[in-house]
Amino acid sequence: MTASLTLTGITYETDGRTLLHGIALDARPGETVGLVGPNGSGKTTLLRCVYGTLRPSAGSIHLDGDELTALGPKARARRVASVPQDSPGEFELTVREIVAMGRAPHKRFWEQDTANDASVVDDALHRLRITDLADRAFPSLSGGERQRALVARALVQRPALLVLDEPTNHLDIRYQLEILGLIRTLGTTSLLALHDLNLAAYYCDRIHVLKAGRLVASGTPHEVLTPELLAEVYRVKAEIAVHPTTGAPTITYLPPA
Repeated sequence: MTASLTLTGITYETDGRTLLHGIALDARPGETVGLVGPNGSGKTTLLRCVYGTLRPSAGSIHLDGDELTALGPKARARRVASVPQDSPGEFELTVREIVAMGRAPHKRFWEQDTANDASVVDDALHRLRITDLADRAFPSLSGGERQRALVARALVQRPALLVLDEPTNHLDIRYQLEILGLIRTLGTTSLLALHDLNLAAYYCDRIHVLKAGRLVASGTPHEVLTPELLAEVYRVKAEIAVHPTTGAPTITYLPPA
């Protein structure tokens, strides 16, 4: 299942401050689309508007032509799954119970889990390599283990759109590569914020760059990740080369002169 995402004129204001200024971007069916930008650029705020914990002050968000803000929470959760950057760990549930929560949007309140639900959960645990953690209490996990469990929970929702805020947060490099590689193979439309520009260059079909709540560049990694843009947005010097094996742009940061 996949879908097209279109954001038009998304503005978000709070406490007299404008955090997003008329953002317009899209993600085509099956694409992996990255949001990049310095800390405070508005990436998390924009993602929260997409998956529904914030309501834009202006603008529209459409998924396959349907306005997401018009959907109720359960209907929205059947189509959009999210993995936030940080998640509280105080609830005393097992990893399997946390992952199984992703099936809730597809069930009535009184319905019990079925054999199919259990199979979907088992598959997600396996794909995220956390089967051995299934009976562990969620609060006892490391940050990286929690992140993988939350990605598994999102997968079992079987969404048309997957929204991830720093999905490689807390992960060592092996699991960073595995999770981003898995996202690429799902066939689901994915919108994700990434801190590591080299990972964004390799795994994203297109990249949108935010600075101070404004969209300043959009395009393929080759089009967007240039020394000039990095100097303007990140205030760093960098050299960009095409990696001989991957064909993706590879960034080497240079110390200040």
